[in-house]
Amino acid sequence: MTAILIAAALLTANIIAFTLFGLDKRRARMGLRRLSERSLLLWALAGGTPGAFLGRHVFRHKTRKQPFSTLLWLIAAAQAAGVAVLILL
Repeated sequence: MTAILIAAALLTANIIAFTLFGLDKRRARMGLRRLSERSLLLWALAGGTPGAFLGRHVFRHKTRKQPFSTLLWLIAAAQAAGVAVLILL
């Protein structure tokens, strides 16, 4: 049961992260108020890193932006290390 809840939470975080990248790109094109980079990174940190990377690719959004790109990769590396530690325990 716990595994199902974790999977559901991760799926939700990824869908939200992906959607927010699309929404922010749309707002950028329309000249409207943008979402904060902090919000986008927090959703990645919450487990939505794959959705964030997919959103960057699909919407071609924030692909060259620094330090955003570096921070997103650091989050992904930290999450990968955390998963590796859990697997090894």
